[in-house]
Amino acid sequence: MNEFNSKQIEILMITEKLFAEKGYDGTSVRDIAKAAEINVAMISYYFGSKEKLLDAVIINRISGFRMILENLQLETISPIEKIKKFVSLYINRFYMNKDIYQIIQFEIINQKRTSDFPSFNEIKQKNLELLEKIISEGQNSGVFKSNCNTYLIPAIVVGTFSQVYNNKKFYFEMMNLNNDQEFENYILNDFTEEITNVILGMLIK
Repeated sequence: MNEFNSKQIEILMITEKLFAEKGYDGTSVRDIAKAAEINVAMISYYFGSKEKLLDAVIINRISGFRMILENLQLETISPIEKIKKFVSLYINRFYMNKDIYQIIQFEIINQKRTSDFPSFNEIKQKNLELLEKIISEGQNSGVFKSNCNTYLIPAIVVGTFSQVYNNKKFYFEMMNLNNDQEFENYILNDFTEEITNVILGMLIK
């Protein structure tokens, strides 16, 4: 896994902000260099191409989640409690890093890049393997069904979150929410509990 130095991280944070505000196509390497107060050559030296810079932005944001899941898998709690924590961690992580995930989804949907985010896919695969270990633990103890579709769990969590977040105005009106803080409280509490119940409904016998 890549490890970035402090200057690289500074560049990545600035790049992420610009990509989120102006989009990948709307942001030039010169824009990034100007905002970071460095020359273009330094970006090329650290990251190579603009696509590799995007890949690095993604890695910087999501790679730490694997260690969190590894620690979760080792906790001495029941498989059900692990799934509850997994969903909560997943939603919290997604919400706190929503800008980068929106960038990823836009790029994947539009398929404009030659890159298919190999590092991102590798991290997703490893995270999925950790989730499968938790589910296998529940199956071995007779708590979870034997025919669980593990692959759908992250898709259900992320897809439902994206639907709600991208239609925030509609849900504000539907749930009588008054501001972003109330919406955040809903996402990190009631929404998380509701999605957890959906996932457990898929898993528990």
